[in-house]
Amino acid sequence: MKILSIQSFCGRNIFSHKPVIKIIVDLEEFHDIDTSKIDGFNDRLIKLFPGLYQHHCSLGREGGFIERLKEGTYLSHVTEHLALELQSILGYDVYFGKARLKEEPSVYQIIYEFMNERCGIDCGKAAFGIVSTLASGTVPDVDAILGNLKKASTEYELGPSSRAIFEEAKRRGIPVMRIGNESLMQLGYGKYLRLVEASLTDATSCITADIASNKHLTKKILSDNMIPVPCGDVAYTPDSAVSIAEEIGYPVVVKPFDGNQGKGVTLNITNAEQLRKAYDEAIKYSKAVIVEKYIKGKDYRILVVGGKVSAVSERRPPCVVGDGIHSVKELVDIENMNELRGDDHEKPLTKILLDNVALQVLARNGMDENYVPAPGQVVTLRDNGNISTGGTARSCTEEIHPYNSMIAVKAAKLIGLDIAGVDMTTEDISVPINETNGAIIEINAAPGLRMHIFPTEGKPDNVASDIIDMLFPKGRPYTIPIVSVTGTNGKTTTTRLIGHTLSLKGLKVGMTTTSGIYVGDKCILEGDNTGPISAGIVLSSKEVEAAVLETARGGIIKRGLGYDLADVGVITNISDDHLGLDGINTLEDLAFVKSLVIEAVKPDGHSVINADDAMARYFMNRASGNIILFSKTDSNPLLLEHVKKGGKAVYVRENKMVISEGNKGMAILSLEDVPITYGGKLECNIENALAAVSALYALNVSVTVIRKGLRTFRPDADSNPGRMNLFNMGYFSVMLDYGHNVAGYRAVIDFAEKLQPERLVGVIGMPGDRLDSSIGEVGEICAKAFSTIYIKEDRDLRGRRQGEVAQILYNSVIEKGFKKENVNIILSEEEALETAILNAKPGDLIIMFYEQFEPALRIVEKFKQEMEQNLLPAAAAAGNTAG
Repeated sequence: MKILSIQSFCGRNIFSHKPVIKIIVDLEEFHDIDTSKIDGFNDRLIKLFPGLYQHHCSLGREGGFIERLKEGTYLSHVTEHLALELQSILGYDVYFGKARLKEEPSVYQIIYEFMNERCGIDCGKAAFGIVSTLASGTVPDVDAILGNLKKASTEYELGPSSRAIFEEAKRRGIPVMRIGNESLMQLGYGKYLRLVEASLTDATSCITADIASNKHLTKKILSDNMIPVPCGDVAYTPDSAVSIAEEIGYPVVVKPFDGNQGKGVTLNITNAEQLRKAYDEAIKYSKAVIVEKYIKGKDYRILVVGGKVSAVSERRPPCVVGDGIHSVKELVDIENMNELRGDDHEKPLTKILLDNVALQVLARNGMDENYVPAPGQVVTLRDNGNISTGGTARSCTEEIHPYNSMIAVKAAKLIGLDIAGVDMTTEDISVPINETNGAIIEINAAPGLRMHIFPTEGKPDNVASDIIDMLFPKGRPYTIPIVSVTGTNGKTTTTRLIGHTLSLKGLKVGMTTTSGIYVGDKCILEGDNTGPISAGIVLSSKEVEAAVLETARGGIIKRGLGYDLADVGVITNISDDHLGLDGINTLEDLAFVKSLVIEAVKPDGHSVINADDAMARYFMNRASGNIILFSKTDSNPLLLEHVKKGGKAVYVRENKMVISEGNKGMAILSLEDVPITYGGKLECNIENALAAVSALYALNVSVTVIRKGLRTFRPDADSNPGRMNLFNMGYFSVMLDYGHNVAGYRAVIDFAEKLQPERLVGVIGMPGDRLDSSIGEVGEICAKAFSTIYIKEDRDLRGRRQGEVAQILYNSVIEKGFKKENVNIILSEEEALETAILNAKPGDLIIMFYEQFEPALRIVEKFKQEMEQNLLPAAAAAGNTAG
């Protein structure tokens, strides 16, 4: 048995709308052996993982999987359930999974849900390893495996602060995405997106963060503004530290110049000997130390969010309570077994460390780690109450005096922090600090939220809600309009037309297309960019005010969607293209894949569906949000049924495009006034225009703007490059189009025949990953339509031998009775086009089905210029060369 590949789908995908991992495995010699035939397998598995009793499986009830196991099921199925069970043991609520035969006889596809990507992948690998080991008759070291998985889970999991913000954003429907394996998160899309790292937001400047980390500078700014702070200075040597302490008077505090999390901090130092030890500890964390007056009182953390106090906690130093039996060290070990304590920030509390600082505190009180405290004796192990060093917290948000709140908010504003942890020491937070000789000790950027979310004592504060309220105040959007366009043909034209019209509203539009990624008028990345990564690039740009995303089959299958939910999902049409690839073998399979685009639509959004398509009713049953049907005729039965029920529709009536909602209809524009339809002759662009109008109507774009968009979007190399671009060469014409499947060829040829040229000349080819039958069918279509054919071949052979596709086309053309002397194989796309142009006759229409648009365009423009300058050879100019 072996794993062939592992892939994670972090967004909505064809398997689930939840994140899943796909593992392809080869069961090899176990491919036809079920679990009932492997001696002792079931018993060993259940003994090691009794939680499998709770798995429902396809039977839909608890214990269902165990029944399947005993009946006999394949090891791929067991691996799926074990991958889920391992994650469940680690604390993740994951349930979805399935295993299916991918390739006879032994290759299986295993799908299972995950929450932590790195941990999910590791659980899949571990599950497969455990199943393999058990199948071979041995028992794996499950404790060691779980230990490693727990480490991976902890290492790659979001911390409590980030997790709280992440979950609050999800609860509100705000798109949230983790960037990388750290704590950086993107909330929202486009111009409204915000970046947050733990509790540090993108509004915090580098200067602000530097000020907050410079404790001495922070104190000076606060002091200059009449906010009480402890007096003190910076020391670079132990002697200067002692000198400062003697000047301000003991007791004092020593802490790193730019430290955090309470590391290296020693409080209540009463003599030079203690001070020198404290200096040695603090200097480990910084280039210098701060020596300041010790302020007597309790340690309070005030969380300020967006100019308001969000929460207040009293922080208490870590301690243990004696029982007269165990030593301090043993009591610490016992306390660290508390399920609420973790190694770092993954749990509400952090494990207590018996480090040098703790030992110094014990020594100062006449104890060491072996001391056995009396029953009930409280032994404090640190001077400060930082949660990150084992401290605990008491929620006291409702106790803070308004004056203290005002001082904390003012301090945060002076430093420039939108989220700040203000540390205040005072005897009682409910009394103004100017009456208790209290002071602000320091201000922290990116303050931890654990103490407020999981207080040891008192009521939790939903500080994440306050942070989200600050990031996205009431009335401020968190996303931009998103339109996702899929289908077999017409995606690019529809995408461009929608984008063009939205730009007329003054919006900067981000688009993903087969020709590149665009932000406004600028192409930021050339090439076929119709997958989820490209969508992510557009949606993570703060320049973008609306996104129109061409969403291709390949990207959906291989990586899922690059966004969460769209405002509008569009399916232009479905035909038998790409069949035989990626497990998509039928039109129904392809429709299932494409339907993800209309499933991932907001509840108040719209799904736009072609009523003329054979799969329209199937799509309607899978669509989310409101449905808009479009049709090239007002008599389409499905459309009429939909309109009768009060549904929205866009269709053609008496050669005019009409928007209809229920009984109300509004004429938009005559087809003759829509340039891309060539006066209503180009059927496929009528369809594309209808799809675009439907999407724009769904976005509440005014009819005036829609009309203007339709009128000003032209079928040329500027507005719609590579799509039905027609060039007048003088005595003949050239059309460039990206037709690359049967439906595409039919649409182009149907239009070309309506133009009534003297002859049709085809420069034809097909992608190598299409079925032989589809390539052959294109050849048959061309044989009927063209007078002369030039067969070329794509540079990207897509797994074919050179000349293989060309030969299939040639054979198909000849089998249809096409004269051999009128067909030429010229594999180079550029050379084939040049030859066709040089051999053109008056009245010819040469149609080039290109692979790469730019080289083809350069050739056409070169010849067009030469024609205008009379530079073509005399024979070609006269149109007398042989066809």
